[in-house]
Amino acid sequence: MNIGQAATKTGLSAKMIRYYESIDLLPAAARTDSGYRQYSAQDLHRLAFIKRSRDLGFSLAEVSQLLALWQDRQRASADVKALAATHIDELERKISELSDLRDTLKELMDNCQGDDRPECPILRDLAGRTCERDSNRS
Repeated sequence: MNIGQAATKTGLSAKMIRYYESIDLLPAAARTDSGYRQYSAQDLHRLAFIKRSRDLGFSLAEVSQLLALWQDRQRASADVKALAATHIDELERKISELSDLRDTLKELMDNCQGDDRPECPILRDLAGRTCERDSNRS
């Protein structure tokens, strides 16, 4: 199967497949006599694993670790669970940060009249925080 077909089957772009190959998440593809990449069913399975891992928000480094664990039949499932738990902790931290950002912006928006006047608490807050940071650097 060529790279275009592999891309269609996996839902990844040909560019991403080449990238995953370049960073060794995917072994170098077999080549035809004319130099075109050829992917096996095993390659597609690995690409599907990578895509699902990325869809769940795992970093490329984490995907690499997951692939190594997946390939290691002697591994303990506790190792996989620990990696997933660490990832969940990071997701929880990001969710908290995004919630705080949303709440702050919502408060600013609630204080904005949204009328024809130039007064804008959103811009005032942004400018004030920038000025505060700049003056703290001095």
